[in-house]
This record gives sequence, C-alpha cells and structure tokens, in this order.
Amino acid sequence: MRLRNKPWARDAIAQNPDVVIQQPATWKGNWHRCFGRQAPLYIEVGTGKGQFLTGMAKHHPEINFIGIERYESVLVTAMERAKEAELTNLKFLSEDVYDLLDFFADGEVSRLFINFTDPWPKKRHEKRRLTYKDFLAKYEIVLKEKGDIHFKTDNQGLFEYSLHSFSKYGMILHNVSLDLHNSDFEGNIMTEYEEKFAKKGMRIYRCEAQFRTNEESHNL
Repeated sequence: MRLRNKPWARDAIAQNPDVVIQQPATWKGNWHRCFGRQAPLYIEVGTGKGQFLTGMAKHHPEINFIGIERYESVLVTAMERAKEAELTNLKFLSEDVYDLLDFFADGEVSRLFINFTDPWPKKRHEKRRLTYKDFLAKYEIVLKEKGDIHFKTDNQGLFEYSLHSFSKYGMILHNVSLDLHNSDFEGNIMTEYEEKFAKKGMRIYRCEAQFRTNEESHNL
C-alpha cells in the first residue's frame, strides 16, 4: 500500500486527545475509566482509515472499541470519521501492534479484529504477519479467557497460512468462510478494502479463532 503523506496529520491528531489517546500506557488495565464506563473492550490491530470500527461502534453502542494504527496519515481519516459520527465508544491509538502489551493488561480485551492486513508473502517476512505465532502469544495475553480473533482477508495464501497458524497454536476455529459475501453470515461490516475487492467480485475469506482455556489445553 502506497501511503499519501499528510504532513498536517500529526498536529491534527495531537489536537484531538479525546479520540486518539496520548500516552496510552497510562491507561493500561483501566480503559473502562478512559471510556467512562464498564463495557466489553474490542480492539482492531491495523485499523486503517477506520471504516470498519466506525461501523461497528455505531451498530454496537454497548461495546468499547479501540483501533490501533501506526501511520498517522492513515489514522487521521479514522479520527475524522469517529468525530463526525460523534461516537463516544470509539478511541484510537497511534501506535505499533508490536507494543500491544504496553497498552493492555492481561485479560483486558474481549475480542480482537484483524482485517486485510499486509500478507507479507515472502517466507523471510513471515514474522511480520499479524497471525504469526509471536503475535498470537501477545493476543492471548491481553484477551480474556476464551477470547477470540475475528480475521478477514482477500488473500488466499495468507488465509491458509493463518488457519494453519491458529490451529498449530492450539486455537479452536469457528465460522470459517471461503466466500464471505456469498455465505449466510449476518452483520458483516465492510472495510474500505473489502468494499473495493467486493466490487471486483473477489472472494473474501473470514474465520474466528478462539484461544483454549488452560484446562482445555491440558486435556488435549
């Protein structure tokens, strides 16, 4: 993805600390206070321009959402969308997913979304894939017991890799779809990329992967 540089993005983000949280590590373990209420916390890693999370926040006002996006020139669009929609249950972090454990306490997150992430197709780049085992280990720590990952992509190779990665890690797979838009799945919120690919008639792959409890893992 070629990014269009927006030199004004950093200043715009800094002027909206109620939407893009500054120094997020200070809220670790206390995100309910940041939102001003107790509610399940869902996060998206690599949130892009925010179309998905904005839609989710509108449809699920009972949930607190956080989107993580390291590119300020992209994140500023997500911020503007959230402001325009006047969503109080949606925040963003201008951070890198590598540092996830710095921002969320053990078991603080109820669900994690990964949508249309970079497939990093070359074998030497495997460790950069957001469904690689090292990332799964981070997700497992911040997610509640039986927490799950909802994953969507247009890339068949990445989907196959991710199914294998989830399974090898010992996760339980649910609702695996090889053609989401021609399935009976309800309540799908599309990302920008998803809309673009759907218009071209491309397949969208989706699955849910749930971490096992310690007891379930011991009984394998």
